[in-house]
Parts: sequence; structure tokens; C-alpha cells
Amino acid sequence: MQVLEGPAARAALTRSFNEIPVPGSVLARIETMFGEALTPQQVVERILADVRARGDDALRDWTERLDGSRPEALAVSDAELAAATVEPELHDAIRLAIARVRAFYMQQPAHGFLNHGPDGALGQLVRPLGRVGVYVPGGLAPLISTLIHTAVPAGVAGVPDIVVATPPGKGGQINPAILVAARELGITEVYRVGGAQAIGALAYGTPSIGAVDKIAGPGNLFVVIAKRLVYGQTGIESLPGPTETLVLADDSADARHVAADLLAQAEHLGAEPVLVSTSRELLIQVQAELSGQLEALPEPNRGWARDSVASRMKVVLAATVDEGLELSNLYAPEHLCLLTRDPWSLLGRVQRAGGVFIGEYSMEALGDYVAGPSHVMPTGGTARFASPVNVRDFQNIISVVGVNQATLRRIGPAGATLARAEGLEAHARAIESRLGEG
Repeated sequence: MQVLEGPAARAALTRSFNEIPVPGSVLARIETMFGEALTPQQVVERILADVRARGDDALRDWTERLDGSRPEALAVSDAELAAATVEPELHDAIRLAIARVRAFYMQQPAHGFLNHGPDGALGQLVRPLGRVGVYVPGGLAPLISTLIHTAVPAGVAGVPDIVVATPPGKGGQINPAILVAARELGITEVYRVGGAQAIGALAYGTPSIGAVDKIAGPGNLFVVIAKRLVYGQTGIESLPGPTETLVLADDSADARHVAADLLAQAEHLGAEPVLVSTSRELLIQVQAELSGQLEALPEPNRGWARDSVASRMKVVLAATVDEGLELSNLYAPEHLCLLTRDPWSLLGRVQRAGGVFIGEYSMEALGDYVAGPSHVMPTGGTARFASPVNVRDFQNIISVVGVNQATLRRIGPAGATLARAEGLEAHARAIESRLGEG
């Protein structure tokens, strides 16, 4: 385990959001499937163009080609949605997660204002988006939590029309847990289509799937590229890439908990676990714990986590907790876990992070499910300027200007002066045309 310090640590934790790394195995699969060497973006461009040109037929063809099933009915029927069941324990967990996430976002200030005063009226109108598409990855497991953590803020925002797109299984069916969660959320439109083709359908619309105002939710490399390419045709909430966690720990931390928190993220494909500590002894203990806990994981989780730890994990020895926090702000992690003697004393100095998890009982894995805030958070250093999914992502803010004549006479000449300074004579004259009235 290479331990970084000083300038080497700063260099390793300095990054910018660029292209998502493409594993060689993905490029090889593309060449096998398409018969030529293409970049992921070229693949996505072909899929999006086909969906735009051929609609539902393209969706069925690409779903068969990429996911191994051909859904004749793209929409999940009302009967299928109503009939979906899961074990009572899981059903209760879904209800609890929905309730806690909803309760959290109900506290977010999300209303406009309109102030009437001597100058007239100025304010903001806040209106929900009309139709939002939630993308729920399928892949290796049904991401029930992603549906909850994306659709609930949209619902609290007042979006009247929330639809879900998710890849079908080999038999063409949607995992019943996704359907149960959708039903509990009051969602009645679920489509069995995933990947870039689903993003294309939500952006452009097809005979079966109506276009949406915004697409939200994480996905694989091809989904992220597709979201980037359709932006402008529709809105997107972010470009969430591979997950990451930075654990900041001092000598009071329990090495078992540190290792468990790192592995909880490491088991995601492409994840980047980061450990920053002021204690060299803790780093040695965590290394031993990682080895033991890795071996105790079942496959394929063990293989995924081992790859993340071996290929992308960064370990830093900081001189002080203050330096560790400075390095964290530099890195701008999706998840920041504070396992220090007095974690609450550090909170005021956290400047850049998607979410902060304070103390040993607030592990990030809990935040993925039932803590309250959405787990769809900025990755790749974008926490420097982006935020987790929230109610505002699903609303329009409309400025309101209603000044009166007296105010126009007071401020209008300055407006006309600025307009002429910018070379916009018609602007100036539009203001002055009212100044002489009354």
C-alpha cells in the first residue's frame, strides 16, 4: 500500500472532470458487437440517431441487441404494476426509505416570493417541471434506492408526470422490487428499456414514450454520454460517474469501520476509495482489515472491490486533521466520511463535498438507502460546483418584474445609459419612450 504525503498527496487528489475512463474490455466488446473499432461516444451517437429516426422499432432492436430481450410492449401494464410483490421485509424497507427521503425534502425551502413595495413588484415564481424521466440502472442488480432517491425530490417539487425507464431482464421483465417502489411512489408509467436508447426515447419521444422536460438518474458510461449529448433537447440533472468516498480518520477511528466504509464503495464498478489519516498506525491496521474483509465478501462483490482497492485506492498520511480537511476540499469528494475524535467541529470547514457523513453511526452506506438526502451526488470533482439531487432540480424559477412609473423615472436613465454603453440603441429608446409619459 503506497502512502502519499505532502506535495505527492496534493497532486494525487487534484483532478478535473473530463472524459470517463474507458476500460479496454469495453472497447473490445464494442468492436466485437459492431465489427469495427468505435469510441463509446460514436456508439451512443449511432443509437440516438436510430432512436430519433425509427422510434419504438429502434428501441426494441437495441434492447434485444444489448440486453438480450425484445420487449414488444415497451410500457409495463397497469396489471403488471399492480401484481408486483416482494417479501414483506423488503416492502417495509421500501416504504421506510420513501418516507424518510420525502420527509427530508419537505423541509427544503422551495417556494417563490413576490414583494410589493414602493417601487412596484419584484419576485420569483417557482413552477414544477411538467414531465420528468427517471433512469434506473438495471445491470447487475435492481437499484431500488436510485428510483426512490430521484423520484421523491421530483414529487416533492410538484412534478405531475414522473416516468421511469429501466432495462429489462433476460425474460423481458422488470424486477418486481422496482415495480413495487414505483407503485408506492404513485408512478404509473414504467418502460422496459435501458441504456443510451432509453435516454434517446426520453429526450426525443417515440410513439410509445412521450418526451420529458428533464432526465435524472445515474447510469453506465453509455448512459452518461447519452445524457450529455441530448442536453438542450431536454434537461439533465448531472452527469454522475463512478462513485467515490473519502474517509478522513484520526487515531481515534476504529480500523474495522474505516475498512468497511471504504469497501462499501469499492464494491461498485469503477469506484475510487480514498483514505486520509493523521495516524500511520491506523493506516497499517486498515490495510490488514481490508485484506480480511475483502476475503470475507462473496463473489462477485469480492472481485469488484478488490479491483477498486488495487487499481484506484489512494492512501494519504496527513500531518494534521486540518491538513486532511484541506486535502478533502481539494479533492471535492462525492462522499466525505468524518471518523475523527470530534467530527462535528470539522463540519463548518467542509467546503466541497456531495455529502458529509459524521461519526461512526452515520456510515455512507446508510445514506445510500434510508438516511434521507438523495444519494445521487456529484462525482469526479464536480462537487466543486454541483450539488446532490434536490427539489430545485425539478422546478423552473421565473423572474417577475412589475415596477411602477415613479421607479422607472428614477432608475430608467441609468438603464438607458448602460444600454448605449453596450451599443444597444433600441434598448435605450425603449426605456426612454416611457420616461416622457405622464
